[in-house]
Amino acid sequence: MDETGFDEAINSQRGGHFDGTHPPSQNAPTSYASAPYKVVPVFFATDREKSTSDGFGGTRSDTISYGEVAVSIPRDHQMGALENPSWWSLRFTETPQRDVMLLSISPASSDAFFASLRAQVQKCKRKSLLLFVHGYHVSFADAARRTAQIAYDLGFDGAPVFFSWPSQDRMLAYMVDEQSIIDAQPHLEQFLRDVLKQSNAENVYLIAHSMGSRGLARTLAALAVTEPKEVKRIKEVILAAPDIGTIEFTEQLVPALRKLGAPITLYASSNDRALALSEQLHGGKRAGESGDHLVVLNGIETIDASNTDTDFVGHSYYGDRRNVLADMWYLVNGDVRAQQRCCLKPSLLHSQPYWVFLK
Repeated sequence: MDETGFDEAINSQRGGHFDGTHPPSQNAPTSYASAPYKVVPVFFATDREKSTSDGFGGTRSDTISYGEVAVSIPRDHQMGALENPSWWSLRFTETPQRDVMLLSISPASSDAFFASLRAQVQKCKRKSLLLFVHGYHVSFADAARRTAQIAYDLGFDGAPVFFSWPSQDRMLAYMVDEQSIIDAQPHLEQFLRDVLKQSNAENVYLIAHSMGSRGLARTLAALAVTEPKEVKRIKEVILAAPDIGTIEFTEQLVPALRKLGAPITLYASSNDRALALSEQLHGGKRAGESGDHLVVLNGIETIDASNTDTDFVGHSYYGDRRNVLADMWYLVNGDVRAQQRCCLKPSLLHSQPYWVFLK
């Protein structure tokens, strides 16, 4: 399928070109039923403490909170964009007609959460579920917005879910976030185990970004041993710009991840300034970096995204660049492997194959 075919398919999945009157999901609050924007309902679990600002803050809770959020997608949404007010647009107030915006948070008990999740999965043709784990410097609200945007841009026919760990959402809190993702791993492991056992999803797709990839990869390594039957529901693991030491990833995590039996896709780039800084802080290459130290291993489909246009930091290309989203569309909607996807060309490193985005 070429990019024209992708355009036709994505519009078909969304119910046609969005004109601002697309009916919201059945799970959307009834007050949004006639809104001139799309409302995407998203399930969440978090071990953040409740906050009065945006629902949940940067302090860790001893327990997991569950619920659903509603996120707006504006009528003129551009694929990959997280539309929001900015000083250069002279807009300083969010509006759902123009912005990807967190509209509401609806807490739920664990039992009610999984009952609602099962009901949503059951409505989907392929009984699919997409779980996103965010990275460093991300608020609860931004995690919700990114999950909704990715699910919408992928035309995902299934239940979108995110796990939000207590990132400080501050540029200078990198070391604090590093400890937070370690502390959050038992909760992430518990939640993913429950999702696999209680959601009734037959096809589970996992996406983690940056520091979130550490938590997800370590969690999956553990579940591959303790839940060998349940992990068979996992159809794809996508690690986008993983901020994981290359040695830890290749020597400790990959052998364990292979036991999942699920395909693993790794997106890396040589233009990722955030990971270049992480490399300096840690004194070693990161798994999400490209170049001579690109991770190319059996059992991993590595995609070099260096040819992708990025912003100055170059770290969020997984969610804000059309060609990367198009590539992921093939993964989560058709389980299509790299050699069959458009816009990728094969290459070799140390006699091992990997793929590069066409310029």
